[in-house]
Amino acid sequence: MTALAPTLQTFFTQRLAAQRNASPNTVASYRDTFRLLLTFVRETKGIAPERLSIEDLDAPTISDFLDYMETSRGVTVRTRNSRLAAVHSLFRFAALCHPEHLALIQRVLAIPAKRATNAVISYLTKQEIEALLRAPDLSSRIGRRDRALLLVAIQTGLRVSELTGLKRQDVVFGTGAHLNCTGKGRKLRSTPIRNDTAKLLHAWMNECGGNQTEPLFPGPGGKPLSRDAVSRIVARHVVTAAQQCPSITKKKVTPHVLRHSCAMQLQMAGVDVAVIALWLGHESVRTTDIYQHADLSIKERALERIAQPRTVPGRYRPPDKLLAFL
Repeated sequence: MTALAPTLQTFFTQRLAAQRNASPNTVASYRDTFRLLLTFVRETKGIAPERLSIEDLDAPTISDFLDYMETSRGVTVRTRNSRLAAVHSLFRFAALCHPEHLALIQRVLAIPAKRATNAVISYLTKQEIEALLRAPDLSSRIGRRDRALLLVAIQTGLRVSELTGLKRQDVVFGTGAHLNCTGKGRKLRSTPIRNDTAKLLHAWMNECGGNQTEPLFPGPGGKPLSRDAVSRIVARHVVTAAQQCPSITKKKVTPHVLRHSCAMQLQMAGVDVAVIALWLGHESVRTTDIYQHADLSIKERALERIAQPRTVPGRYRPPDKLLAFL
């Protein structure tokens, strides 16, 4: 019996931290996966985490865990696949440390990811964006912060982690004003901002004061906003925006929808898909193709170029000569 605890500890301290230099978000996602897995094994097999061995995590157990995630916890296929990716990463590392379990490890690694349905993305129209930006109460400091945060999110398309990670030093004013951020996969990128966004950020930063290493959008106590806090901010102002633009209530507006809205504005303005991918920090242009599928105007313009067939509406009625011949 090979104890799992030392292997799991080495996986986090050496593999993720030292060798791969994984981001905090990746480490947190893997941590949550194994917390759920260890809890599942304890409840179904009665094996405490400290007594768990690699042999206890065979392919049927991992498959049952993934089914449990979908059926009992109601996670999406994409979340299910991300949990499986974490398990695969651990077992690839375990194959190097414990070759005596190679047969069991290979069976776990053979568990395939499930195909996910690519749903059409949700995004805000121009009218809905304007209503959302008018929603914050500018007479309060929190309202002014929220207005700046929403405008930056919609205009730059930054991810939530990139928004909350912004510091005052990441804003560059003057000619070619832009934001610097550390994106997914620890990629550094710069995103230009419009003049109105730069003016709003300049006024907000003058109001807040503080040193350059402090968060651009601070929460209570001056600490960075959490992901949940940003989600609550968006949800709160969507309720207010719905009073002026009722159509926004038909959409589930999340911080990621603001990112989609930025991409769709660029798409509808005729910006090349490669530039949109560069703007959003996508590693592959194929990831950006979802915005072309969502833009109905592209298909409408294609339809206009097709000559309509010269057909007469109505039901076909054979002439008398044809009927007599038959």
